Amino acid sequence: MSEFDSAIAIFSQEAAELLSEMEKALLLLESDPNNSEIINSLFRAMHTIKGSSGLFGFAAIVSFTHEAESVLDQVRKGERQIDAELISVLLDSKDHTAMLIDHCLTDNQAPLPEELQSAGLKLIERLCGPRETSLQVSAQTGGKLVAEGGVELSIDDSWLILLDFQTDAFRNGIDPLSFIHYLKTHGEIKQILTITPTMPSGEAMDPENCYLHFKIAFVSAASKKTIESIFEFAADDCEIKILPPNSKIQEYLDLMQSLDTNQVTRLGEMLVEVGALTQNDVNQALKSQQLAQACEAETAKPLGEILVAQNAIQQPVVEQALKIQELNKQKQASEANFIRVDATKLGLLINLVGELVTSSAAMNLIVERYGLSDADDIATNMNSLVNNIRDTALELRMVQIGETFSRFRRVVRDVSKDLNKNIELYIKGGETELDKTVVEKINDPLMHLIRNSLDHGIESPAERIAAGKSPQGSLQLTAFHQSGHVVIQIDDDGAGLNSEKIVAKAIANGLIKPDHGLSKQEIYNLIFSAGLSTKDQATNLSGRGVGMDVVKRNIDELRGTVSIDSVEGQGVSITIQLPLTLAIIDGFMVSTGEERYIIPLDRVVECVELEPSEYEINFVEHYINLRGEVLPYLRLGDYFQQRDSNHNKRESIVVIRTGKTKVGLVVDELHGEYQTVIKPLGKVFENLKGIAGATILGDGNVALILDVQMLFQMAIKKRNKAGKYIKNVASGNAG
Repeated sequence: MSEFDSAIAIFSQEAAELLSEMEKALLLLESDPNNSEIINSLFRAMHTIKGSSGLFGFAAIVSFTHEAESVLDQVRKGERQIDAELISVLLDSKDHTAMLIDHCLTDNQAPLPEELQSAGLKLIERLCGPRETSLQVSAQTGGKLVAEGGVELSIDDSWLILLDFQTDAFRNGIDPLSFIHYLKTHGEIKQILTITPTMPSGEAMDPENCYLHFKIAFVSAASKKTIESIFEFAADDCEIKILPPNSKIQEYLDLMQSLDTNQVTRLGEMLVEVGALTQNDVNQALKSQQLAQACEAETAKPLGEILVAQNAIQQPVVEQALKIQELNKQKQASEANFIRVDATKLGLLINLVGELVTSSAAMNLIVERYGLSDADDIATNMNSLVNNIRDTALELRMVQIGETFSRFRRVVRDVSKDLNKNIELYIKGGETELDKTVVEKINDPLMHLIRNSLDHGIESPAERIAAGKSPQGSLQLTAFHQSGHVVIQIDDDGAGLNSEKIVAKAIANGLIKPDHGLSKQEIYNLIFSAGLSTKDQATNLSGRGVGMDVVKRNIDELRGTVSIDSVEGQGVSITIQLPLTLAIIDGFMVSTGEERYIIPLDRVVECVELEPSEYEINFVEHYINLRGEVLPYLRLGDYFQQRDSNHNKRESIVVIRTGKTKVGLVVDELHGEYQTVIKPLGKVFENLKGIAGATILGDGNVALILDVQMLFQMAIKKRNKAGKYIKNVASGNAG
């Protein structure tokens, strides 16, 4: 890859991150429209995209982002109010910017499509509508300066200029009045105090000496640097101090928030950059500091204190600069701990770690087989190291799910607006981590579930008020760790599920029979059946029975589970349980006949020895009495057709759990825990029911990893069939 291609790739990635941050910031701004930090972050993001695009000659992006940047600058300065309409336009502008970036990255030489041009012009028209009047910023500190004789100078809206001319000023050709006259060409002198504190009386006064000192209240739109330049030629014969108006304090504070603190880090540089100080102010303060350090180190004051003492700047501006400086130090320290890693390289590392786990298992087998006691300690230490390497490598691919959750703020906002509903999204547990691969694959199922909650679940404001609810509906996304899994919950306070309606639809679609005998939980789970929808009228969001079956299939492919609970009239709770990673798991090895199988260890509850007599009693019914609890079971040997039904040897039953449900798997032998590197099955076996993958054992043989969810369904299905068979026998209708 050339340097240019590498730079383009970095630009693309950074632009995507900035646009994502913009969307989150805009959605947060709806609930906190006066948050200056959020507004400044929006401005910086658009400014950065504009600047980076200019480097690559992406004129279309620069042209459009300039308009958006200008509007954000007006908001930042208080010249334009932020409201719901402007947030909507800025969200659309963010989307349009993303499309412009895609176009330029694909073919920057090709003319902008007419559709894209038209959309951009409409957005600019919406952005640059009538501007609101500028807001007055109140003073942050006292606005009076008392001079000799009790005369006051107001500095709320005025620059305060202090001129202390040296005694030899006249002799050096300096005329103080000429500078004051020239000052008027840059603004209005509101007040001027002439002070002569050093002028002697009588014959002691030398008419060739200058005893003049001035305090001037000056109103001007000029910068501090421009005002200072007026007195540039008098700098050697006059001590000049310029204090900005109190009304400019907020402007300086806002400008500091938008600074690129990667480039400007020192206090003096920061204040000069925003115009609160000039370089001359900083140089004078540094000289005072160095002089104090040379005399006595303990008396040397920090630069900020010296600047305030010299009337060069107000205290609030210095305090804000110090805060930003400290935050930047923390940010740089934090960023120094992170590096970008190519996901492909990380995947290769995980694969190599998997091979290392397999090799470690092979070494353990050889040590055990040949009784190499001298190597036993080494093998134990090697196992410990491999476990640590495995866990560390998997942690590298762990990311917080909050990034995915935050994307749905825009979805909830736009969909609720389309449906004329008032819905608020709440997020809990965004810091919960899981494998990046799992996060990427769960995005689409979550999208389906959230859209269903917005469309099916939460009622319109009028319906909610009629039901005695708040007109605003709520949707909550929650994530947390539980027993080696990540649990994601989607809760809404909508109308809930109508079990009778679901049953009626399922019967009409031929999914169940009228005498179904299903539990409430099983009825709710019918929602995941293909073609089933309780929506009377299809919309562009839902209602065609397409989506929920796909959701379940996608979650099953992630070795996860999904369940629904509901209270009619109060809402729906959907719970998704996912593995932390898809690469390596802790397994429990069992065998039936000559075949070995791996059960995910976190699904195993206990192992119970199964007596042949007990099996014979319950052979037809496919359940056993486990300490008073009815436990459906599935015999692996029968399910995979490994042998006949002559079961005379002692067997074991492995009790596994999914959610609140337990079933048993009958096996011949238990081999204990086993670190399992998951290998995908080839296309020939990809549709094999009950198998989720395979792993290579230490002896080179292959063990199949069981699809626990599928085996659950089969065990319960056999139990239900057996129950119906027994009922028919009892009524004389068997056969």
